[in-house]
Amino acid sequence: MSAWLLPDHIADVLPSEARHIEELRRRLLDTARGYGCELVMPPLLEYLESLLTGTGEALDLQTFKLVDQLSGRMLGLRADTTPQVARIDAHLLNRPGVARLCYCGPVLHTRPDRPHATREPLQFGAEVYGHAGLEADLEVLLLALDCLQAAGAQRLTVDLADARIVRALFAGVPVEAQVLREVHAALAAKDATALAQLTRAFPAASREGLAALVSLYGDARVLQEARRVLPSTPAVAQALDQLAWLGDHAQSAEVTYDLADLRGYAYYSGMRFSIYTPGASDALVRGGRYDEVGAVFGRTRPAVGFSLDVKELVGVVERPPLKAAIRAPWGEESALRGAIAQLRAAGETVVCVLPGHESDADEFRCDRELASVQGHWVVRAL
Repeated sequence: MSAWLLPDHIADVLPSEARHIEELRRRLLDTARGYGCELVMPPLLEYLESLLTGTGEALDLQTFKLVDQLSGRMLGLRADTTPQVARIDAHLLNRPGVARLCYCGPVLHTRPDRPHATREPLQFGAEVYGHAGLEADLEVLLLALDCLQAAGAQRLTVDLADARIVRALFAGVPVEAQVLREVHAALAAKDATALAQLTRAFPAASREGLAALVSLYGDARVLQEARRVLPSTPAVAQALDQLAWLGDHAQSAEVTYDLADLRGYAYYSGMRFSIYTPGASDALVRGGRYDEVGAVFGRTRPAVGFSLDVKELVGVVERPPLKAAIRAPWGEESALRGAIAQLRAAGETVVCVLPGHESDADEFRCDRELASVQGHWVVRAL
């Protein structure tokens, strides 16, 4: 076996793509900062019991585990950053009011979460803690849209759902955890036959409501149909009203609804959204409200946020043209070194041609050169 062979779904990132990823990372963080988000940098690995506190089985299975040679305790390499940020908000910041936090760093997955996906995503996300109202939901949704637009994503579609609708249909129904997972999977897959089998012993109102969810996806008319066919409970009515309000305010994208969408982690407690763009095999962004995420850290706080994989994003947005550079000769002359330093300080890329490499490939596509004209170093077109 070749020594340089990488594991499946792990890849080196070469210069042109790495440059684009870094440009997108900066744009995303700058956009989040424009909303007042503060950057945090959680560690890549933690003690396993801390890293997986409160998370579901799916995240446990996605987490690489190893033994700490200093303490002998089990460590985990994070598969998602949201639980870490919740810990930071609950224990380290411990603010009484609103906290807006963002992050961007690698996560590791034991298996790719879909065909052709990397097992080393570069996860960017933003979260708002401390406000339970729709205002925070809308702020996070608009920030996600602005981030994608800043990255150059086109023709965005927001798909809205709400975890409270399914919870309301399960209210008062004793269900084993395994059956609950299978029902969620059947709803996500729109598998009416499997859903009917799983819910045949449920009360009629719950069984019929869950069956109706399978076909409740599409444009705003879905909400009207949902009001007609779903049980008229306060929880369902409130969720539908709030989805309609959010959809009315997301004017920079097409808005659809999928009331059976249960994909993602189990901690969502309210509205959920996914954002799609042509060319992507799945949603670019997933987010929503997860008010219970901090409870396991001893501090229940309202929370809403989203995340995306910058490596996936780079594959579906147009690469911006590379800023052309200036080619300069290599030399020890103080005037030359001073001219190069001055250009670099002004934000220019200056590539010095090392002796014997005048014909090397020009990665930066230099369109100008630094040349000596009448004893002065000047920039001129090539």
